[in-house]
Amino acid sequence: MTHYDLAIIGSGSGNSLITEHWDGKKVAIIDAGTFGGTCLNVGCIPTKMFVYPAQLAASVAEAKRLGVSMTFEGADWAGLRDRIFGRIDSISESGKNYRAHELENVTLYSEHVSFISRNELNTAGGQSITADNIVIATGSRAVLPEVPGIDLPGVHTSDTVMRLDELPRRMVILGGGYIASEFAAVFSALGSEVIQVNRSGALMRQQDADISAAFTQAATKRWGVELNAAVQGIEKHGDGLLVRLERDGKPLEMAADVVLVATGRTPNTDRLGVADLGFDLRDDGSLVVDEYQRVLASGEPVQGIFGLGDAANIEQLKHVANREARVVAHNLENPDAMRPMDRRAVPAAVFSNPQIASVGATEAQARAEHGDEAVLSVIQPYGSTAYGWAMEDEEGIVKLLACKDTGLLLGAHIMGHEASLLIQPLIQAMVSGMSVNTMAREPFWIHPALSEVVENALLGLGVPVGDSDPL
Repeated sequence: MTHYDLAIIGSGSGNSLITEHWDGKKVAIIDAGTFGGTCLNVGCIPTKMFVYPAQLAASVAEAKRLGVSMTFEGADWAGLRDRIFGRIDSISESGKNYRAHELENVTLYSEHVSFISRNELNTAGGQSITADNIVIATGSRAVLPEVPGIDLPGVHTSDTVMRLDELPRRMVILGGGYIASEFAAVFSALGSEVIQVNRSGALMRQQDADISAAFTQAATKRWGVELNAAVQGIEKHGDGLLVRLERDGKPLEMAADVVLVATGRTPNTDRLGVADLGFDLRDDGSLVVDEYQRVLASGEPVQGIFGLGDAANIEQLKHVANREARVVAHNLENPDAMRPMDRRAVPAAVFSNPQIASVGATEAQARAEHGDEAVLSVIQPYGSTAYGWAMEDEEGIVKLLACKDTGLLLGAHIMGHEASLLIQPLIQAMVSGMSVNTMAREPFWIHPALSEVVENALLGLGVPVGDSDPL
């Protein structure tokens, strides 16, 4: 049995917990997967490194619409892949070597671990580890539906699809959420024939209903979309695969070289034995934590055990995990002066084509909480601004929700060019408590920048102007 001052299960955001405070103390970091976690190796970073060249490829169609002749001669898939993972694999390996060999006080266990008791862990190799403090930061994994053929060669998840040997000619993507929609945009722009299959009647249904409807319409112009289709099975078909679906009680078949399953992710907590210890879990399997990120059991904090990231929140966002890691790091180092996690205005973005960004309540959520009479709503098209005219944009929209009584933003939802950038001042306004009128009327908004669409949406909400509001 080896005792540590701190044991961290997971090498993603949990890796950043090892600060100077732990110099001279014994620390264990445990991860059976690839060092660096989901975001670095199979998530945010490599996907966006594919998104950007895909955007360049897709710009050819945009240019033609505006009278500019450009050509797309194809993508060097192997070159793209090797450039991206040549960088990422090097970062992962150097991080692993640093923790394993360069820090004398840190021991790296590259194997699976499970709880024996609340302060004791057992590795797959039979080693026993005890620790005064344990942080659970084990991330999540892709969910595979239980359908025949799901384990056939050629069926991939987001963990493996970016390392394909060659760009597939035909790809079927199962799922209607952000992972499926991002990969649909990437592969279709780079030259694959893509069909995105969703069992419901719209894509991105977790978004505000107007954004979901607008994105579904936009997606159907860029790649194949099959809605209300349930997967029945996958079969070998010549050199490829055959996906069997059912829609409205009728069979439907699709041939593909590659099938990407992007139907969601589940926390890795079920592999730790935490349920047997009485830790509180949500329905999705994630750990319930208090405002200080302490793991709860029967509603009470468990001494010395913290949770963060996909293992302990419902957002499954890297920027949330990073902030949680800063909170946990502080609270581990300052147990008598702990700070709470601030979860106000958590934003998210989908880097598909077009982009989506959102923060706060959807319209349905806002009306359910505040009542119909109290909620103001506006949809401002990109095309209503001068920059939107230059783009000849017919798709982009900004949707804002505000409380009539307080003049505060309740939610912001943007679909279109650089939505992830345009939403940032709205996030800051929600965090700071800035009123809609102050935000719209106090700072100058550059003309004719695309950000004017946000200014116009704020003005268009029609929040009554008070005596103290700027003109």
